[in-house]
Amino acid sequence: MLKYLATESTRSVAAIQPLRLSGAQRHLSLILGSVPENGELRVVVLKERLMKKSRDSEVLRRRNKGQRAIIRLLKKMHRGGFEPSAFEIGHVEVTIPDLDPAFRGYRIASIADIHLDEWLNAPRFDEVIDLINQQHPDLVAIVGDLFSYEVDGLSQQMVVSLNKLRPKDCSVAVLGNHDHLVGATAVRDVLSESNVIDVSNDVMTVNKGQATLHVAGVDSVAARKHRLDKVLKKLPPIGPAILLAHEPDFADVSASTGRFSLQISGHSHGGQWIVPGIGPPIRGLYSRKYPLGRYRVGDMTHYTNRGIGTSIIRMRINCPPEITVFTLTPPGHP
Repeated sequence: MLKYLATESTRSVAAIQPLRLSGAQRHLSLILGSVPENGELRVVVLKERLMKKSRDSEVLRRRNKGQRAIIRLLKKMHRGGFEPSAFEIGHVEVTIPDLDPAFRGYRIASIADIHLDEWLNAPRFDEVIDLINQQHPDLVAIVGDLFSYEVDGLSQQMVVSLNKLRPKDCSVAVLGNHDHLVGATAVRDVLSESNVIDVSNDVMTVNKGQATLHVAGVDSVAARKHRLDKVLKKLPPIGPAILLAHEPDFADVSASTGRFSLQISGHSHGGQWIVPGIGPPIRGLYSRKYPLGRYRVGDMTHYTNRGIGTSIIRMRINCPPEITVFTLTPPGHP
């Protein structure tokens, strides 16, 4: 039995300023909102928003064009193919304090950074889905960045693929920074159509009889949409809790609350290039401290998934894409 706590939507506060309206402006303002008798109106500064949107669209267009060229080059080099054997399935056992024995052996299959596009396209992603289903997970956790630089032409492909997931209980997800870049509303619509529960700034509870396991999530830190305060208010005081957070370095914040036993993250792609004995030389913002693998942050276990897709450079060196399967155990039950 699953219990889903309803999402409380959050909205960012836009910059506003007072304006004295002319007659034409007053007419236009009727579209935007009501006008007080004194003619003063506090409206959202739309011009800056439109200019920023135009700049962002141009950046997306150029990046998409550049990446298509890289993909064509890799195909000529015979390095663009998909091989299921190239994917590493990592098995991680995590002891969860206060975990009821009813959840002993509970399996969570986690993926991150799908970046659906011409390289990890729908047929290839379907093969990834098959690999996930072969692990017989109780729950599937998608830790952000479903898309790279466009969503409209890929949304239905993603819906078809995600609907092929077969967890015993449910699939959950949080959004990543790229999901906000291409359009958070469109990505949330994809999740809804795919029967994937969006736990961004929310909590979902799995019940087994009287036993509970809370799966919480924060929205993207890089996009400044995270609201851990709201998550903590929604989180029941009793029962172990797991947190999904796209950006791994958020672990310092989540661990400081003392409320989460495990945080699962992505974002870094493991650096896409790992130097033996050194690690990833390229570490992006919000993934510099915890770029890949398992960590202990305070009393919390933290794991950064290397992702299954790529971004910017369509290549991985000593850094295979990863599906992580977490097996939960109560204390004292090896």
